[in-house]
Amino acid sequence: MTEAAAAHPEDAELANRIMRQSYVTMRAALDKTGRPIVLSLCQYGWDNVWAWGASVGGNLWRTTGDIRDTYDSMTGIGFSQAGLAKYAGPGHWNDPDMLEIGNGGMNADEYRTHMSLWALLAAPLIAGNDLSKMTDETKGILMNRGVIAIDQDSLGKEGDRVRADGPQEVWSKPLAGGGLAVGLFNRGSWNQPVSVSLKELGVKKAKEIVNVWTGEKVVAKDGGLTAVVPKHGVVLLRITE
Repeated sequence: MTEAAAAHPEDAELANRIMRQSYVTMRAALDKTGRPIVLSLCQYGWDNVWAWGASVGGNLWRTTGDIRDTYDSMTGIGFSQAGLAKYAGPGHWNDPDMLEIGNGGMNADEYRTHMSLWALLAAPLIAGNDLSKMTDETKGILMNRGVIAIDQDSLGKEGDRVRADGPQEVWSKPLAGGGLAVGLFNRGSWNQPVSVSLKELGVKKAKEIVNVWTGEKVVAKDGGLTAVVPKHGVVLLRITE
């Protein structure tokens, strides 16, 4: 809340009511066309839009300020989405802003973190780069079918943080058919092992575990998973139960 809004809460409440009614009016106008049209609310998370965006007809809503093509900006926005999963679902989504992959401000590990985290968040995957000038590396990140499948999973559940331990974070996203996508993130400045137990993830028995970025099969040992994750990087797993 701004200082002005804090000083005059009645003015802020009036502005919020006007804003919400404007979205209701727009949704009604779009529906009158008889065409399926997505309504994206973009007011940068003001007034906790995730709590009411669906009720005014929004299909997605920005939850943060504008993203920049830097690791700090991307992670500051992406990891701040913890706790918002309950507001998202089929037809209405939290939107942490566009993808910066391919714009040159981050390295490949950081861009894979970007893509993985947005997929776990079931976020809209809006490419923010020049699609006519993509390197093979950029294409490999943006067009990875396994990662996109996690984002677009038919269950329509947004993922959330399982645990944060210093620079290490573990996130998971439930998938259709009882599966689970898991992200092991290393926000530190050095390569380090990140571990999580199957019990912590709520997995009773894993039939198959695949590293989504490499396609390699992974085997759980002693009821857990451990991977050496590069600095600012991620290991993204798909678990089939």
